[in-house]
Amino acid sequence: MSERIPMSRRSFLVTSIGAALVAPSLGSAQARLPVEDWNVSAPGARGIPAGWEPYETPGGHPAYDFVMVEAEGRRALQLQSPSAHSTIAKRLRIDLEKVPMLEWSWKVLTLPTGGDVRRRETADVAADVLVVWPRFPALLRSRLIGYAWDASAPVGTVIKNPKTSMVTFVIVESGSSRLGQWITERRNVAADYRRIFGEMPPAPGVIALSIDTNDTRSYAESVVGAIAFTTG
Repeated sequence: MSERIPMSRRSFLVTSIGAALVAPSLGSAQARLPVEDWNVSAPGARGIPAGWEPYETPGGHPAYDFVMVEAEGRRALQLQSPSAHSTIAKRLRIDLEKVPMLEWSWKVLTLPTGGDVRRRETADVAADVLVVWPRFPALLRSRLIGYAWDASAPVGTVIKNPKTSMVTFVIVESGSSRLGQWITERRNVAADYRRIFGEMPPAPGVIALSIDTNDTRSYAESVVGAIAFTTG
């Protein structure tokens, strides 16, 4: 999986820095700041969902084979990847001091055959939720943490994308033992940023979703539910 953003996407990354700061109400014991609940688009809607943009990668051959579904009582986005690399992105700006935890639900149905992010020639993932810190020049200095479901790399693996040092994968699920199950993940993005980059995190400017099978030339399928930042 390559996340080198071509020139056409540079303006997306740079201008997203100027997005309005989204601040939650902290009146309750635990604040929840929704990023996406998929309720804008009707079930059956296909392609890039409302509020999101294409986030193209060189050689990715994006198919954007996405469809809005009602899955077991929840609205979700189903992603399919036939030998493609499809990534979409949404602009935001989150105050990680107030809401450091990223929470999302997902279900993987099919893993890319032979996928393994540790090797350049097989760096495909069934699902990837990326937090992006755009930095100028965007093609060289932006930072991305990708929370991925990999076919092979063990849970807990933290590794630079073998194709670009801008992306650091954090493997939160691995293999087939939990295929077909809804799983809710929670990650302390602020802590992960400090651990990976050795400094306090600025406000991220973009969140992205990706499904990737262009290296293994195989097929993957996953479903992504609600996404939010919380106080912890």
